[in-house]
Amino acid sequence: MQTIYAILMVLIFLVSPAAVLYLCNKVKWLGKIGPILILYVLGLIVGNLFHPAAMPKIQDLLSSAMVPLAIPLLLFGCTFRKSETRSQILALVTAIISVLVATLAGYLVFGRHIEGGDKIGAMLTGVYTGGTMNLAALKTMLGVEESTFILLNSFDLVVSFFYLTALMAFGIKLIRKWLPNETLPQSDFQAEAQTSANPYKGLFTKAGMKDAGVLLGCTVAIVAAAAVLGLICPDGWFMTIFILTLTTLGIAASFIPAVHGRRYSEEIGMYAIYIFSIVVASMADLGSLDILGSLNTFGYLALVVFGSLIINILLAKLFKVDADTMTVASVSFICSPPFVPMISAVMKNKRVLAAGLGIGIIGYAIGNYLGFAMYHLLKLL
Repeated sequence: MQTIYAILMVLIFLVSPAAVLYLCNKVKWLGKIGPILILYVLGLIVGNLFHPAAMPKIQDLLSSAMVPLAIPLLLFGCTFRKSETRSQILALVTAIISVLVATLAGYLVFGRHIEGGDKIGAMLTGVYTGGTMNLAALKTMLGVEESTFILLNSFDLVVSFFYLTALMAFGIKLIRKWLPNETLPQSDFQAEAQTSANPYKGLFTKAGMKDAGVLLGCTVAIVAAAAVLGLICPDGWFMTIFILTLTTLGIAASFIPAVHGRRYSEEIGMYAIYIFSIVVASMADLGSLDILGSLNTFGYLALVVFGSLIINILLAKLFKVDADTMTVASVSFICSPPFVPMISAVMKNKRVLAAGLGIGIIGYAIGNYLGFAMYHLLKLL
């Protein structure tokens, strides 16, 4: 019976995006909501209704596979502009400052009332400038109990879900009204939606399959090279080197006419992101959370996430960082680089894809240092 449930889950994760895309093309109001937000909600429902024993392995396998496939495919069609360097650097700096300030403020409000609040503040600094690997590294460095790590990781999944949902539902529109918002070139994600109600039409023709074969071949080669480099690096550096290599080789391939000119790179890459969206949302197990028993910890984490976003918006306004670059920098820090392709697709702006990935990679590299420094600072308060 468990095997049947596991097969059913795999089919739901793989086929649901196609069904949602079909409905979005047929039902106008669903099209306005967008497939990613719908898949996110669907994933939350599926993940909390079905609990086959193999579910964690399925979730881990699919989420781990989809992003490495998507990143090169989405980068193949990108066009890069040197004029955006200033905005990207400012987005990185303001994102770092936002997390640090929000962590300090959260400690003063909540952290002082938690046993080991200084260590929790350090771990939150690491995870919200880097990712889960930084959270785990700081746990080991500071001697934090396993139960605290599990609690923070669980709370992070749920709060990050609501953070992303809020951004997709109304946050991006509000941020674009408040911050400078450049006119997007027609080569962005929105162009495909304007040219065809079904962007996948023609993919299964002889010419479409040829293009897909070349693109997938290049992608598999890039993923393999990135994995080999990651595996020969020191412990703890795999994810940083892996994503850095994926991004670098994906950008390099985008300058090759035989790759850049191929059709369907974005469509195939986006389908991988759709699968990633529903799978990641299914990981948020609402029933396992004891929020009432850990209100200060939950409040601390939520304040860091949403407080850093608000501070980031204010700093972006002050330093004239454009809306989409600021948003992708925030998502890259709060949710980590694998979520960057998803949010850039929601914004219909692949222009910020490489910037978001780059900012997230730097976050991976500095997260442990910032977290360790934050721990010693909080000990003094």
